[in-house]
Amino acid sequence: MADSDKGLKITVVKPDEKTLADLKVRTWPIWTKEPSTFDWHYDDREVCFLLEGDVTVKTAQGEVSFGAGDLVTFPAGLDCAWHVKRAVKKHYNFG
Repeated sequence: MADSDKGLKITVVKPDEKTLADLKVRTWPIWTKEPSTFDWHYDDREVCFLLEGDVTVKTAQGEVSFGAGDLVTFPAGLDCAWHVKRAVKKHYNFG
């Protein structure tokens, strides 16, 4: 991971239904992934809401874990490694 990644932080929150409705999360596309490990770079900011799964993402700052019911924001410019421990199904939105 590059030193420039140190200021890039993943945020994880447990949203209420009003927040999900305000963001129109349920209209976002769905992405699925089987258990696996892979490197990823975020060209743009991503917000996702996990419907299923268990994930740990490793960044230059350390590890962040999240799963079903979590609203996760990844900043643009982040380099990371995903470890999908239990298959993921998520709504996602870039920008």
